[in-house]
Amino acid sequence: MKILFIVEHYYPYIGGAEILWKELSESLVKNGDEVTVVTTRFDKKLPTRESIRGVEVIRLNISSRYGFTFLSVPACIRYARRADIIQTSSYNSALPAWIASKWTSTPAVITFHEVWGKLWFKLPFTPRLSLLAYFSFEWFLLKLNFDRFVGVSDFTAGRLRDSGVRSHRVVRIYNGLNYDEFKVYTHSPPEVYTFCYFGRLGISKGLDLLLKAFSILLRKYPGLQLKLIVPTRPAGLFKKIKYLSEKLEVDKQIIWKHHLSRENLIQEITHSHAVVIPSLSEGFCFAAAEAVALKMPIISSESAALKEVVGGQFVAVESLDPHGVSRALERAYHNEWDHKPVRVFPLENTVHQYIDLYKKILR
Repeated sequence: MKILFIVEHYYPYIGGAEILWKELSESLVKNGDEVTVVTTRFDKKLPTRESIRGVEVIRLNISSRYGFTFLSVPACIRYARRADIIQTSSYNSALPAWIASKWTSTPAVITFHEVWGKLWFKLPFTPRLSLLAYFSFEWFLLKLNFDRFVGVSDFTAGRLRDSGVRSHRVVRIYNGLNYDEFKVYTHSPPEVYTFCYFGRLGISKGLDLLLKAFSILLRKYPGLQLKLIVPTRPAGLFKKIKYLSEKLEVDKQIIWKHHLSRENLIQEITHSHAVVIPSLSEGFCFAAAEAVALKMPIISSESAALKEVVGGQFVAVESLDPHGVSRALERAYHNEWDHKPVRVFPLENTVHQYIDLYKKILR
């Protein structure tokens, strides 16, 4: 098969979706398929074209994912003519992929990493007019007639159906992990009790709640530390997070880490006492799945798909507000952990399910 990925970001961009695209595309190449990726050139230092482990990566001279939505259309059509099937995802790459699909009569699959609906209007750091635009654009994408809509969890697949996507077009395929990657690491917390958040910056990630909760907890336990392993992009959101940490006077107790190698990232995670995931919603959550694979204790909001992914030692946030998160952090500090069975999401299962889906559509 000749598979065209049209995605707004690709490796070396860091994020859950980007892990999926990299692992899936490279596995498809190993399977004997031909894979081309059309994506943004989010960093001018990156080449416009390169082969990464057999995957042909085409980076258009577009740095903004919003610009990619419209400016990438001609290139997407050009590469779609050579493809058997198109794989894309929500949100910014979906429209050019759909246009290319219809223009060239190439089947297209869209993976929704989450469906927010009215949750958009509860998100912080964003003007209400922008939230209305995001809500409307998501509604529009859900009305497009892609050949299949993939939900990355039972929760997300259910949200797709609830949003009006016909059931026969909805498929649940969990995101997959390469568990061999985590076997060599052990949990080795430092002397000072340290909570750890890692992952991309996003308005749904609950970082405002975490910082406010941490400031409350520091009044009782002033020696605690919070490790934030985050990118510095988007710059505007990073600036707001930094400003909030300074306003709350917790910045001196925060360990900031940025743009780590994969090995250093995992070492920093395991060199913490517990991972915090205070998200308002998660369609799957790679950070949770990876923390479970590393046998890390987790403080989880248990929102949306987190109930499907989080396992092992955990503390659930009882109310998703600063005081609720603070109480969960305190329970973790006192080792008051709950426990539930661990679920695994092998990468090979994910790859096989995508391949089977592509073959079914092409038949």
